[in-house]
Amino acid sequence: MNTFHRVMVLMLVFAFAVAFSTAENKYVGAAKCKMCHSAAGVAGEAYKVWEKSTHAKAFEVLKGKEAEEIAKKKGLTKAAAESPECLKCHVTGGGKAAEVKKEEGVSCEACHGAGSEFAKIPHGKDKEKAKAAGLVLGDNTGKACETCHNAESPTYKEFKFAEMWKKIEHGGKKK
Repeated sequence: MNTFHRVMVLMLVFAFAVAFSTAENKYVGAAKCKMCHSAAGVAGEAYKVWEKSTHAKAFEVLKGKEAEEIAKKKGLTKAAAESPECLKCHVTGGGKAAEVKKEEGVSCEACHGAGSEFAKIPHGKDKEKAKAAGLVLGDNTGKACETCHNAESPTYKEFKFAEMWKKIEHGGKKK
């Protein structure tokens, strides 16, 4: 292989590396998370806790009569289950991510970030590498929760993080 070809190969390898490293993570869905997070132990509890939570049913809420009434009062032109104003908090990815099933509601990746890259890393063993690949860990303040649990919500009630966290607590340190 001559020098020109070597340079071209190196440029292609570099281009692929840059494209791969700057690629945006994609959502993988709760079923992918379940593969590791339904086994025994701290990590295993996460899926079971989510599955029983109101977060898992967040999209279904939008199909109810109350949601339709709220959508009408807000002057929305689409049904609540189709309205971006509602989907932004009731569906992981805000209803914009094609790879997310709306029926999953607010799943793991709504809080922990799109998992296409960090799901490949055993994050119990290499948490720092998983974080570098996009894993978001909770900070026990509730600030992330308040992106949806805030006064913009038409059904907002004062958000009490410590009280609410007890309902969805999974893994990590107890608050």
